This record gives sequence, C-alpha cells and structure tokens, in this order.
Amino acid sequence: MNYRLICCIVLTLTLTGLASAQGKPTGGKGPSSSPAPSRTTTTQPGMNSPDPTFGQRAFLTGKVVLDDGTQLTESASIQTICRGRRQTVTRTDSHGNFSFELGDQASSFAAGIGEADVDSIYNPGTSSRGSNIQRDWRECELMAQLPGFSSRPVDLSSRLSTFESADIGRLVLHRLGQVEGLTISATSAMAPRDAKKAYEKGRQKADKEKWEEAQQLFAKAVEIYPKYAVAWFDLGRIQFRNNDAVPARHSFEQAIAADPKYVNSYRGLAELDVWQQRWPELVTVTSQLLALDPVSFPDAWLRNATGNYYIHNLAEAEKSARQGMKVDDQHSVPRLEYLLGIILIQKRDYEEAASHFQNYLKSAKQPSEVEDAQKQLAEITRLTASVSDPAAEKK
Repeated sequence: MNYRLICCIVLTLTLTGLASAQGKPTGGKGPSSSPAPSRTTTTQPGMNSPDPTFGQRAFLTGKVVLDDGTQLTESASIQTICRGRRQTVTRTDSHGNFSFELGDQASSFAAGIGEADVDSIYNPGTSSRGSNIQRDWRECELMAQLPGFSSRPVDLSSRLSTFESADIGRLVLHRLGQVEGLTISATSAMAPRDAKKAYEKGRQKADKEKWEEAQQLFAKAVEIYPKYAVAWFDLGRIQFRNNDAVPARHSFEQAIAADPKYVNSYRGLAELDVWQQRWPELVTVTSQLLALDPVSFPDAWLRNATGNYYIHNLAEAEKSARQGMKVDDQHSVPRLEYLLGIILIQKRDYEEAASHFQNYLKSAKQPSEVEDAQKQLAEITRLTASVSDPAAEKK
C-alpha cells in the first residue's frame, strides 16, 4: 500500500478531527477560544396557549466547588447517568454555577430517555409509559466532572419531588487518585490583587470575543505576576488564535515553568505541535501530559499516537491509540478508531482494521469522513483478496 497516501489521509483526518473538536479558528489555523458555558432557558407558557409540557419538566440549578476550597477557574461538565448511560448535558460558568432543563427533548435524549418516553412528554397519551416519565428521570443521577476531578453522583429521586424548579445544591469535586496533573493551577491563589483583577477582566473580554483587549489584559497580568500559569496559558491561546506561533509557544512554555502540573499548558503546546507538524516534539509533550493525567484526555492519546505514527514508531502508536480508546468511555474521539485501523493495515491485520473502520463509520458525520473510511474498507478488501490470491495483487 502507498505509505505516502496513508500518511496524507491520516494527517488530513487527524488535523480535521482535532480542529473540529476545538472549534473553527480565526484564519483557519490557530485554535479558537473555549466556548462559553451553555445555559438553557425555559420558555414561559403564553396566557392564551397553555404549554402542554407544563408540570412535566424540571429546571435544575446548582454549583460545583472543589473539596479543598480552591477557586474554580475552569468550566466543569455536568453529566447525567441514566440506565448506565452517561451524557454531558451542560457546563458550568467559570465560577462553578450551572443550570439546565430536564424534560426538553434534547436533554431527554442526552440522558438516555427513549423516543417513546419523549413522545409522551410532548404528546400525552401517545405512550403507555407517559405516566412513568417522572420515574424515569428519578432513576437518573447527576454528577460533575473536571479533568483530574470527579464528584460523587447525586440521586435525582432525592432532589425531585415534583417536576418543578429545583436547586441541586453543591456538587463537590474530589481529586482522582491516579492523576497528578490538574486543570486548576496552584499559582492562581498566590497572584496579587492587581494581577487577578487584570486576569478576570481578560476572561470577560475573551468571553465576549474581544481578543485584542483580552490579550492586553492577560499580558498585564503576567507582567505583574510572572508565575501566573493560567494567565500565561490564556495569553498563549489568543496568540495561537492569531497564528503567532513563536509568542504562543513562549507563553505555553512559561505556563509550564510557572506550574509544571498545570496540564492545560501541555495541551496548548500539543495543539501547536500538530499545527506545525513537529512530530517528535508532539510525542514528547503529550507523553509529559499523559504522565500527569492518563485518564482525562483521550485526544492527547490520539495526538501521541499520531506523533508516533509519523516518526514510524508503529508499536507505540498502536499502544497509544488502544489506550485512548480504553479511556474514551463516551466515544468523543472517534478518530482513534480510524488511526488504529490505519496502523493495523500496516501490520497486515486486515480483519481487525476493518472492524475499527466500521466503528468509525458509526460516528462519522461529514461526507468526506464517510468517503475516506469507505475507501479504506475497499482497500482492505483488495488487500485481503491479494493475500488469498497472489495473482490478484498484480492486476
């Protein structure tokens, strides 16, 4: 098989996948800022047109805190666990507050409620289980997660007596035992007031996509307090967004120097290395990141596998791809399946390679993704035939 062709396909799909996971950047190269936490608002029923779902929904609010009292500076995910299925339904703001609505169609599917149950919410009487919809939600649990941290699940049956607005209270995040690196930097608590003020204003400007003003404020924060790791990271992220690779790399490296256990800085450098196709450096930085936190970042396993693939270390590439799939319990990085399939083709393990491409097709959304996977499956069919019939390979 043409190795250069495979490399081009892997690079194209890997970079496309990583870019789509990060959002579309300005200028088509650098990364975008993290999306603002989503907040779902309820629609009040009109005076003359009663809402048929009134009394069958719950608007939930709450707050996420860290167990040691450290300030939460990152957005945590809020997840439901229903019938063994875990789904993210919303994210907190930077202060830990969250709100979302149970009972709307999107949340129902996210929480694992079946289509028949959702129909019964919107069209009472269409499902024999319509009277059990409250019981379905009460069978669910709610929890918060942040890379390196997790909360204990909260049983919704203990918080929802009727379908109405409810305050879940505090979800307390506890540090995971096997994780050394954190997305919360210890240096933030030691920042002087002026540096904190500049940083908070920078975050507010970034949330409003006022990038130039945000960059100036982050630069001011690190000038006042050179060990402000999160400010260095956010400064580097905007510089990268502006395609300023050299200053962005400097900022990420300064963030690591200020706090070697702050994992976001390594992620920033890894994304920069992918963009610049610096494969040995990508392997190094992702290895450092995964040593600090091997369970929270399946995308880091993909980047590590990609870097190893391009430096022709197929054994390590396969190992990283498999480990990434193992920790990716929500299947958020389907390109791990694609890359592992490519690696297995190189090893002539065509049967398992085909199974991974088929798994990838289940998650592929773009026509180009589907087409590329189908081409690989067709190539596997041709190669398999050539093994059983050597004359077929010469045709």
